[in-house]
Amino acid sequence: MQSYAIVLRRREGSELTLEDLALHADVHPALISQFIEFGLITPIRRNEIELLFDPAAAPRLRKIVRLRRSLGINLAGISVVLDLLDKLSLVQLENEALRRRG
Repeated sequence: MQSYAIVLRRREGSELTLEDLALHADVHPALISQFIEFGLITPIRRNEIELLFDPAAAPRLRKIVRLRRSLGINLAGISVVLDLLDKLSLVQLENEALRRRG
């Protein structure tokens, strides 16, 4: 079965509340709070009453949930996997930039 990721486009000033983020990733807000405490998801700011997130947090959250549910990776392991994936993405971007220059 093929799945498609929902891509959120950020408009200036568009931010997701905890509830919006939970809805986009089909995750309970309390679980997202655990991910925040563990440092897997970071809010961009807090207004008077709630946490606000960049829309780019939704795909990251779905990746966390997939690693947890499908592969049974614990939160510490997910942290390592995400760190490695972030580093890999940076290396790929640098590699593409070098290819374009050379």
